[in-house]
Amino acid sequence: MPSEKILEQKKQLVSDLSEKLKNSVAGVLVSYKGISVADDTKLRSDLRAAGVEYGVVKNTMLHLAAEKADLSELDSVLTGTTALAISAEDHVAAAKVLKKFAETHKTFEIKAGFVEGKVIDKAGVEELAELPSKEQLVAQVLGGLNAPITGLVYVLNANITGLARVLNAIAEKKGA
Repeated sequence: MPSEKILEQKKQLVSDLSEKLKNSVAGVLVSYKGISVADDTKLRSDLRAAGVEYGVVKNTMLHLAAEKADLSELDSVLTGTTALAISAEDHVAAAKVLKKFAETHKTFEIKAGFVEGKVIDKAGVEELAELPSKEQLVAQVLGGLNAPITGLVYVLNANITGLARVLNAIAEKKGA
């Protein structure tokens, strides 16, 4: 039987993990077995650069935290080695980095994930990884909004240039 102090630490760990799950817009669970320390260090660096928090978690602790965060559907993948990558702001960052890493490391496997409190399977995580980032989507929308305005400017500029040519031609005929 664990001591009262250890039990309290575990309860706090579960509570903290549950809050992280609730406050994250997206997360991905992976099986990290079979990767070297150098590969793991590189992966952690890439995830940090993308604004993703990553760490190894015990399946029992994650099970309890997921229950508290209404993500109990993750239970089916809580076997073997499990690491969790979560992002508080970017919906696709963790999926993108982990999918790219999994493509070059055959023993590294994506298990499942969640987006906005909804659990998604491995295929869903891979689809999520194919989406453009939030910044890219904003740029595309702004580009789409600017395109008609830019076109209008070109048309108006062409009409003004044409009008100026006609006026110059008329002035030259009168002057000649």
